[in-house]
Formats: sequence, structure tokens, C-alpha cells
Amino acid sequence: MENTITETTTGSANAQSSLHHSPRLYVGVATLLVLVLAAAIVGPKLFHESAVSAAAPAPTVIVSEPLQRELNGRLQFLGQFSPVEQVELRAQVGGILTYIGFKDGAVVPKGTLLFVIDPTPYQIKLDESTAQVEKARARLELSATELARAQTLQKTDAGTVENVDQKAAEQRSAQAALEESEALVRDAKFDLDRTRVYAPFSGRMGTHLVSIGNLVSGNRGGGSSTTLLATVVSVDPIYLNFDMSEGDYLNFQRERASQRSALANRVDISLSDESQFKRQGTLNFLDNTLDRSSGTIHARATVPNSDLLLAPGSFGRVRVNLQSSNQVFLVPDAAVRADQTDRMVLVVGPDGVAKEKKVQTGGLRFGLRVVYSGLTSSDRVVIGGTPVAPGAKVSSQGGTIAASADEGSN
Repeated sequence: MENTITETTTGSANAQSSLHHSPRLYVGVATLLVLVLAAAIVGPKLFHESAVSAAAPAPTVIVSEPLQRELNGRLQFLGQFSPVEQVELRAQVGGILTYIGFKDGAVVPKGTLLFVIDPTPYQIKLDESTAQVEKARARLELSATELARAQTLQKTDAGTVENVDQKAAEQRSAQAALEESEALVRDAKFDLDRTRVYAPFSGRMGTHLVSIGNLVSGNRGGGSSTTLLATVVSVDPIYLNFDMSEGDYLNFQRERASQRSALANRVDISLSDESQFKRQGTLNFLDNTLDRSSGTIHARATVPNSDLLLAPGSFGRVRVNLQSSNQVFLVPDAAVRADQTDRMVLVVGPDGVAKEKKVQTGGLRFGLRVVYSGLTSSDRVVIGGTPVAPGAKVSSQGGTIAASADEGSN
């Protein structure tokens, strides 16, 4: 009986001891399981990425040494076309508009009848003035006859000197009246002629601003009180206006002052939708002062426009070719990267690492971008292949920079 109780008590103590240690055991087991699961999941992935990284080859880029050329200098500007002649057609006499002789936007030759204002009142005025001339002429003839008669009577002592003087004065008065009447005829004819408005030069018409049947006002002095009928601008030739910076102006003037100045007076022109400078013009005006606010000087060229394609107000690029030449490098335009305000070119060094070089660029020549400084003839410029960042280790493959036969648009 005592043995049984003793055994029971001992077993109970062991059970309590086992229960006391069980939480630690559970935590240890759980931690072990987590580590095993993490190793099973993450381990193969890390091993795979490490294997891929070790096996990935360096990116391949195509490199080439830049082309070297000696090119003539150029100055290029943005200009705007304007008409050589531009006229507002305004009425100089008032009346009812009875005729419009053009279609809006049409090109009309010089002397084309454009508008007619009702001439009836002006024709009446001219007829009245003509009648006054005839009346004055008749009075002059009568006064001349009376003067001759008075002079004859004076010689026979039948007339007096006073009578002769009076008849002479009447003749002079009649002569003045005739001249006044003739001036009134010219005045009336002037107004009558102004009822017909002709094209002052060959050019393109704008839209008509007054319709037939409207009453128009006009006076010979013009001004805002007169009715604006339409506008007309000349189209061939046409002006191209542009501004030069002070530096470009000095360079240009030195070129013109040299013995090779003939080329500097010629400009090449390209429109906004053209890639080549196929049009030529002649520089015909340089302003006499520089604009202090902008530091530029105004210039103007005359451009033939026989095809009437050039329109006032449109824009065009102006290129002035200079005789002075520079040794430059040519690279593909895609090889030049923009870095804020700088231009960078990616080159591959002897160690196979890509690095950037800051360059000074110009326009496009022969389909390639001009580089004035920043490169050397031995630089291996990245011109294609896999895009890479500066500092990357690359595998280079030789390529060729090809220049087009045409000098291009810039």
C-alpha cells in the first residue's frame, strides 16, 4: 500500500516536470521548422540568381572612331517671310459699292479692276464743271473782242483810256474764270477716276471686306474715316527677315570684308517641311544698329517666289555659308545624348568600360552630327548595340560611320 502511494507520487512529479519544460520545446521546434522552410524556399532562388549572374555575358555595343572632315563654316537663323509691298485698299470717294472684280485670295495682275463705286454723282459733277469751262471760254472770247473794239475806238479818239483799261481787266477776269473752271473739271475727273479701284501691283488679294450694295465712305486724305475695302500683298519676290546675334554679325561682317565676300551675300533657305536648303536668296539689308535689349541686329534677304509657295507670315530657316573652314568630327546623331544643357557622347575605353565625354556639337552635315570639341580621333564612340549606362563593362564590336552624299539640312 505504501509502495503504491509512493510510485503514484513519483509519477505525478515526473508529469509535472514534463509539463513545465514543454513550451521551450515547442519554441525550439517551431524555430527549426521556420529555418528549414526558409532554406528550402530562398536557398534555390539565391543559388539560381547567383548562377545567372555569374553566367550573364557583358552587353555588346558597336563602336567606331569618329569621322574627320574639314567643313566650311555656316551661320543658321530662323526667319519669317514678309511681302515686299503691302497695300490697304481704301475708298477715296464715298458711294454705293457696285462691283467686285476678284475672288478672295486670288493672284491678280497689276492694273486689274478690283472695285467700282457708283460713279453717277461724280459724272454729274464732271459734266457741270465741263459746262462751266465752256461758259468761261465764251466769256473770255467776248472780253477779248470788247477789248479790241475799245482799243480801236481809243485810236480814233472815239473811246477813252479808262474804257480800254476796264475791258482789259474784264479779259483777265474771264481768263482766270476759265482756268478756275478747268481746275474744277480736273477735280471732278479725279473723283470720278477714284470710283474705280485698280490693283497697284501684281499680288495676292485678301478677302473683300465690303459687299456689293454697301455704302462706303472715303476722302482723299485717307485715315480711319475711310472704308477699308481689301488688302493686297506682292508675292514675287518676297522678303525673309531674320535676326543675327552680335557674334554671328561680327563673323559675317569679317567674311563680307574679305576678298571672298561674294558667297556671304547669298543665303540658302529651307521651309519648315523641307529637309534640304533648295532655295536661294540674296541678302539685301542689314540694320544700322543692334537692338540693345536682345543683342541682335535685323537682316533681310530677297527670295524669288515664282511658284508662289512662300506666303507672308510663314517661317523658314536661313543658312549663310562662309568660306572659313574648321576641322571637325562627325558622329551619328543618335550617339549624342542630352544631359540637361550639355551634350554627351558614350565612348569605350581600353579597359572595356563605357564612359561619357562632354562635347560641343553643331548642326547636321552629311546626315551626321558635327562635333567641334570633346572627342579625339582615337576615341571609340558607341554607335549601336545594347543600350548601356556609363560605367558598365561592355563587349565592343567594330562598326562603321557612313556619311551620306548630301550635306543635309543643317
